[in-house]
Amino acid sequence: MNEFELIARHFTGRGAQRKDVLLGIGDDAAMISLPESRALVVTTDTLVEGVHFLPDVSPHALGHKAVAVNLSDLAAMGAEPAWISLAITLPDKRHDWIEAFAASLADTCEYYGVSLIGGDTTRGPLSITITAHGLVKADKALRRSGANPGDWLYVTGTPGDACRGLELLQMPRGEITESCQIREKLEKRILYPTPRVAAGQALKGLASAAVDISDGLLQDLLHITKASYCDVEVVSEQLPISDALAQSVPESDRLRYQLAGGDDYELLFAVPEENRGSVETALKHFAVPFACIGRFKPGRGEVIVTRGGEPMSELWQGWDPFRDATHD
Repeated sequence: MNEFELIARHFTGRGAQRKDVLLGIGDDAAMISLPESRALVVTTDTLVEGVHFLPDVSPHALGHKAVAVNLSDLAAMGAEPAWISLAITLPDKRHDWIEAFAASLADTCEYYGVSLIGGDTTRGPLSITITAHGLVKADKALRRSGANPGDWLYVTGTPGDACRGLELLQMPRGEITESCQIREKLEKRILYPTPRVAAGQALKGLASAAVDISDGLLQDLLHITKASYCDVEVVSEQLPISDALAQSVPESDRLRYQLAGGDDYELLFAVPEENRGSVETALKHFAVPFACIGRFKPGRGEVIVTRGGEPMSELWQGWDPFRDATHD
């Protein structure tokens, strides 16, 4: 099967069939129709085998995650996901592997109303690059630079689960002491992240700033504080923790997972005092779990974490592809 036959068999016509796609896969480029009242939001993420995912990860999990991590970026901007393009470099993979990957990618696109409109395929070490496009009213888009002193800091979900899930995937099965149920819950968080698209939609016009957590809560929170030119105090006792993580790691280690673990793809966002009630009502309506974990204050872009009311002197670094081993 040549390149074009592979594309036709596994990728053409997959995902949601949107009316605003004027020309999709099969030509030199795609054409889409943009509504006059919306701005186009564009993001790109690359996943490389051995750097961003383990070599033995299932193609089904990889297909889901490749889409989800990009939709998480759109969610952090308050954008409605619309289209993706896929550039995939494949080694000598069996067609059943490619079909499982393509089917999972298509199912995830279908779930979020996203069309696969084009891309590229080539041969080489396995890597996947997706460019995702979304729509948002320009004056409603969430940015990193809008937080102000006095705003409250919120987070969705339970950061830290994915980091522990990765550790369990890398451990020999004979060394794992967690129950199958706990292990499966934590591993699912690393393999099948949930982009907080509904939360991003709910926060438009209410939150003052937002970012998604890909490299660790502390590291990604710095993007907001530095862009907004203010400090934030994170109260460690207010950080949400899942039952699975609480049962999997000792209490003395939990903060490291919650503050520095990557791959959660949850949202961190700032909320002005007058919007707290509306934000919490909106997130409850969409059944999005959330917690208020701190408050912004005047400063120069620092993150202060307190424990027992006192600032912690030593904190952990987040993930860096030029420093660290496999991310997921």
